[in-house]
Amino acid sequence: MSTFLKLVAFDADDTLWENETFYRLTEERFTELLADFAEADQLSERLIAAERRNLARYGFGIKGFTLSMIETAIEVTDNRVPAEVIGKVLETGREMLAHPLHLLDGVTETLEMLAKIYRLALITKGDLFDQERKLAASGLGDLFRVVEIVSDKTPSVYTRIFREQAAENTAMMVGNSVKSDVIPAITAGGYGIYVPHDLEWSLEAAIPPENHKRYREISNLSALPALIEEIEDANG
Repeated sequence: MSTFLKLVAFDADDTLWENETFYRLTEERFTELLADFAEADQLSERLIAAERRNLARYGFGIKGFTLSMIETAIEVTDNRVPAEVIGKVLETGREMLAHPLHLLDGVTETLEMLAKIYRLALITKGDLFDQERKLAASGLGDLFRVVEIVSDKTPSVYTRIFREQAAENTAMMVGNSVKSDVIPAITAGGYGIYVPHDLEWSLEAAIPPENHKRYREISNLSALPALIEEIEDANG
């Protein structure tokens, strides 16, 4: 079967499975641990500032998040944070790394349907070991012909992957982040499909390019096959 789209790529965290929920729960625990030293709002502001500073050093993922929590704890306590608190922060990080995987609704059925027709790719960023663990636990690994775990999602990263797997204008990226999944994929010449998640990390916030001809938005992944059919018809 000949198709216009040659590559359909997916983000992982909060597109295929839950992720941000666990960060929010851990941050709540963190504010409880530091409640004697700072208000919750202040701690959240200091933590996000630390995460922003540290992305270039630690990259994306749980390990960098844990280090940013420790750095924030040291800062807000003027270097007086009890060792017991540091230990509990480290424990929350370990718990995140061991948390069971929870697939989002419709993911398995949608991927199984599309894998019969298209070359599927997983393009995700974050800690290599953690992302590999989650992919193995998901049971979805055999559906992807291509798996790319990258340090960041930039137009050049998408251009490389698209050119290796398909012509740029015949590739599609599907994800919950306008900043990381949609805009750079469109810049690289592909389609960018936005699937919003209930929770959004503030460092991933961006304005959707709603007027771009290669931008689409769907409410959930189960709507993707119909959207792809629409795009195929338009390019038939």
